[in-house]
Amino acid sequence: MSPRDFAAYAYLSLAWGLSFLLLLHVVDAFGWIGAVTFRCFIAGVLLLAIAKIMRRRLDFSAGWLPFAAVGATTVAGQLIGLSYATPLIGTAMAAIFVASIPLFSMVIAQLWGLERITPARVLGLALGTIGIIMLVGFPAVPVTSAFLLGCLAMVGSTFSAAFGSNYASRHLSGTGPWEVTIGSFIAGGVLTLPLLWFVPVPGTPATIDYVYLIALAALMSALTYVLYFGLVKSIGATAAISVEFVVTVVAVLVGAFVLDEPLTALQFCGGAVIVLGCALVLGILRLPRPAA
Repeated sequence: MSPRDFAAYAYLSLAWGLSFLLLLHVVDAFGWIGAVTFRCFIAGVLLLAIAKIMRRRLDFSAGWLPFAAVGATTVAGQLIGLSYATPLIGTAMAAIFVASIPLFSMVIAQLWGLERITPARVLGLALGTIGIIMLVGFPAVPVTSAFLLGCLAMVGSTFSAAFGSNYASRHLSGTGPWEVTIGSFIAGGVLTLPLLWFVPVPGTPATIDYVYLIALAALMSALTYVLYFGLVKSIGATAAISVEFVVTVVAVLVGAFVLDEPLTALQFCGGAVIVLGCALVLGILRLPRPAA
């Protein structure tokens, strides 16, 4: 990994990990659909304006369908699930779910023939599944219908993120990260805009809420996704998506020590099992070779 890639990796870890703090404020002010819709449009239009000012040549010749697919999954699907679930299950637990993205990515890559299945990856997938069961089945809060819906939303969010990353790697490999980010965010905003009819903005946001929204869209969406899709192109989807491990660590620490969110010891163990499973899936840890 080059120094530039490492710097991008480190920024993504901190920005996405700390974004949970802003996310709670933005969802409270704009609603879970409004938070996603406005975030998408601000991020996409901001990057488009910067590209025009810089006279950067943009190439959208890949067609509207790939951008719409990535916008519907990696952007809209992931962010809707995250925005809906986080207030229900807490930042720390939502962050642990995020660590399961590489597990879904492996399954999708295997089904599409992008990567080869190995015994280590099968074991990693099994461990990840056990970790999710530990996470959902033994919470520190009462198991209510809202809690279960939040968990289900996070599963949908992580699957969407994994699907979109693999789709972008497969169908937009020749497209630059600026184009992928601009196209997918604007597509995500267009797709979620009609949902505001069913889930309107709950009230009149304060001035500080708009500051939080712009910061979330500019620093933790527009910039981060340009860096992320750049990493996918530079080091590959599997290696790039491993950034979710560090994101999880940062967000869990924020939830536990800043927001004072409860987690049981078994849930912490479940998170560790998920990380271990993902490490096997990504090849960070390897099984010992049998003796000759």
